[in-house]
Amino acid sequence: MFYMSNLSESHKILFLNTLAFTICFACWTLNGVLVTYLVDKGIFNWTVVETGWLLGMPILSGAIFRLPVGILTDKYGGKVVFSVLLLLCSIPLFLLPFANSFWSFAVLSFLFGLVGTSFAVGIGYTSVWYPKNWQGRALGIFGMGNAGAAITTFIAPTLLNNFSKKDPINGWKMLPVMYAVTLLIIGLLFIVFAKNKTNQTTSKTIKELLSPLKNVRVWRFGAYYFLVFGFFVAYSQWLLPNFMNVYHTSLVMGGMFATMFSLPSGVIRAFGGYLSDKYGARKVMYWVLGSSIIISFLLMFPKMEIFTAGPGVMATNNGVVTKIAEDVVIVNGKVHYINKKENSENHAETIFPVKTSWQEIIVKQNQEVKKKELLAQGVTQIKFSANLWVYVVLVIVIGISWGIGKAAVYKHIPEYFPNEVGVVGGMVGLIGGLGGFAGPIIFGYLLNYTGLWTSSWIFIFIVSVLCLLWMHRTIINATRSKLPNFTRDIENKPSN
Repeated sequence: MFYMSNLSESHKILFLNTLAFTICFACWTLNGVLVTYLVDKGIFNWTVVETGWLLGMPILSGAIFRLPVGILTDKYGGKVVFSVLLLLCSIPLFLLPFANSFWSFAVLSFLFGLVGTSFAVGIGYTSVWYPKNWQGRALGIFGMGNAGAAITTFIAPTLLNNFSKKDPINGWKMLPVMYAVTLLIIGLLFIVFAKNKTNQTTSKTIKELLSPLKNVRVWRFGAYYFLVFGFFVAYSQWLLPNFMNVYHTSLVMGGMFATMFSLPSGVIRAFGGYLSDKYGARKVMYWVLGSSIIISFLLMFPKMEIFTAGPGVMATNNGVVTKIAEDVVIVNGKVHYINKKENSENHAETIFPVKTSWQEIIVKQNQEVKKKELLAQGVTQIKFSANLWVYVVLVIVIGISWGIGKAAVYKHIPEYFPNEVGVVGGMVGLIGGLGGFAGPIIFGYLLNYTGLWTSSWIFIFIVSVLCLLWMHRTIINATRSKLPNFTRDIENKPSN
């Protein structure tokens, strides 16, 4: 029986874990704001490629080291690993103001990006403090730390502006120092108030610890997490240029919209844990993947204008064109009416596509024409303005869906791998983190190749479909294996 005193201690650890993870996630996404600011103000003249790498560098290190950090958490306990991680990652942030080149900034970004491994620490450390019926909720609450991304996108631009009022060149240096001090304080809180607890795998060798990675189920969970977490991180950074380029929003307004995406997605994760406990993680994942398919499909359609041939006007008799006006062509006294093009520049954005047709005269005065000869060619314009607020709402909804999915994925792990939560959680987190690193790069290549900002949603749609098919196929195969007679009765035709 899990006594109330134990639960009280568990809640204290959960609070510390969630607080630390929130701050770590805010630090992990720091470059998204800081590097953009430094380039925009001309403080560093980094190219577009260099800027892209600096944005992704912390995401990369936070992803690739999740597995070893997860192993260390299983072996030595969350208090030890989390405390060391927080204190060590504050050092490159303290040194970041001294960076004066691309490479020095990149190396320090890679080092402080290790805060991204905090997820693997917190997952393993939280799970050992809770019984099975509480783990979905506990891991969901811990996962709310994803909202740290919203903290950075919301407050960092204002802090940078305030710090730079007196010193426009060096004022930015206060921001990484502030983040470093915060990490230092949280690390000291962990040392003083946290209590260590290790998993049952402490006596296992590294080979034994890594043995669960042979299970294809780990990689399937990783694929889910590549979608719901990786694309969450990717779009947290991709949304700002998306809004600015497609909808011509200001930097501040685009940042607000990005916050509207990342904040609910992080906060809703606790609710996802509750749903996973109550209805089962598999049912929740069906809903998440299905909604991801539907919403990404709706987001695939770009803001666009299509011009195509429309109904024209042909001569009804042989003769000579005797008069041409804006809305009429007369051939030997026969009047042919022409539809003029309306001025649609001031039309408001609409939710659905708008079709407009008109004719453009192609004959000249005194020109001889034959019956059925084209006098005015038809033009049809289909304009889809991709209403901004509809787009924002859909983006928020898919972010909420992914937030629920993040909790559902990690609900699976302690159920299937109760003694290897750290290593399995670390690998799943690694794959998800790589999605956050690779996502913007993939989106960029797709944008260059197709010229469509919505090409990223096409890619997300495809990944969502593949994940759903993989999950459904696995369940069908498991059902056939466990209940062969039942499935045979369903598939066979009833006898007469």
